[in-house]
Amino acid sequence: MAPPRLKVVVTRRLPEPVEARMRELFDVTLNPDDTPMGPEKLVAAIADADVLVPTITDRLDARLLGQAGPRLKLIANYGAGFDHIDVATALQRNIIVSNTPGVLAEDTADMAMALILSVPRRLPEGAELMRTGEWTGWSPTALMGHRIAGKRLGILGLGGIGRAVAARAKPFGLEVHYHARRRVHPEIEAGLGATWWESLDQMLARIDILTIHVPHTPSTFHLLNARRLKLMKPTAYLVNTARGEVVDENALTRMLRAGELAGAGLDVYEHGHEINPRLRELPNVLLLPHMGSATMEGRLEMGEKVIINIKTFADGHRPPDQVVPSML
Repeated sequence: MAPPRLKVVVTRRLPEPVEARMRELFDVTLNPDDTPMGPEKLVAAIADADVLVPTITDRLDARLLGQAGPRLKLIANYGAGFDHIDVATALQRNIIVSNTPGVLAEDTADMAMALILSVPRRLPEGAELMRTGEWTGWSPTALMGHRIAGKRLGILGLGGIGRAVAARAKPFGLEVHYHARRRVHPEIEAGLGATWWESLDQMLARIDILTIHVPHTPSTFHLLNARRLKLMKPTAYLVNTARGEVVDENALTRMLRAGELAGAGLDVYEHGHEINPRLRELPNVLLLPHMGSATMEGRLEMGEKVIINIKTFADGHRPPDQVVPSML
């Protein structure tokens, strides 16, 4: 007699091939209308599920996890980041947490590079002129941006995504600089042509473009605060495709409005989809709707990782992408 299938609850709509495979393997409850679950629905989901598959839009804090039923043994997150999950509380309740790392480095690096190229060359302003029909023809002085080649690119965090950005930046003639908690191996530095800065403050004062590639943790919250942002040149640009909470969004907005920074390209925001309205008004800012990982290939690979984590757990083994305390 076959063992009963795991009861799996998925909080958001996933790509159809992923959902189809889940239906084959598990007793799965899907979210066909893709409306984010509020706290009440999440509590109902974790009350009698064996596995919850959440996304970044689901906040699983200690209070909510405290209402989990005895069946819940795995939170198989659809995404690499897990700062929306109180992992410590989950572990205290013997609930394993897994994620989907190592999938989106190339996709996110592509998006970061697109922003690095777009904002200094004033692509958002040019596109707006064309959209509104206000363009009256070419002019020798219109929409003059800045050349990329020869500029100093500062990379905050040189993990998989940071390295992928560095590899893309070098052929464009950018000088690659980086700050990270630990210096990478000299061979990696040499291959990327990257210069390490032990001091983030010193790096910020010398670069022309900053791109952020660190996770959101207690130690990185507002890592780019008002004091550090003021270290940057007024001609510098900031790009963020990592986590919005790393940057003090109000301080960034004030500096952009005051001309203390030249521009920004943002795909993530400190308060999720609630964006500072003053930020929306700035012509030197390109705002994207958290689409750094939005490729069919990447999202399918994320789904495959979720399924492997659940299937491995169901077979009595440790999920390959289990989040462990040392990662917190």
